[in-house]
Amino acid sequence: MNLYEKKIIVTSKDIDEYNHVNNVVYVQWMQDASNAHWTQLIKNVPKPDYVWFVIRHEVDYKNQAVLGDEITVKTWVGKTEGIKSVRHFEIYKEELLLVKSQTTFCLLDAETKRPRRITKEVTNLLLG
Repeated sequence: MNLYEKKIIVTSKDIDEYNHVNNVVYVQWMQDASNAHWTQLIKNVPKPDYVWFVIRHEVDYKNQAVLGDEITVKTWVGKTEGIKSVRHFEIYKEELLLVKSQTTFCLLDAETKRPRRITKEVTNLLLG
């Protein structure tokens, strides 16, 4: 498993009217971590001729975070086959699990935006 972790400090812009991190903020953190992880994975690859599009989010909100909390977003890629790849997320405040999620991505040709089979090279990047 190729694990990526990102640390975040909760700021006032992350807080909603209930004085905790808004659910949409967690999804943004997952998107940011996913993008950062992918950028790290392809750092030695010429510009890819494919792109990833989200086709499904499953998010379980377990606990809350508040202003000033230090958060750790963990992500890794799981089942990858055909045109789809599942990315997993766990978000923690210290050892307390706040969010558990998985997002299904579809690989698309960068030019035509049509689904494209995931090659062994891409699978090796993701699961390496």
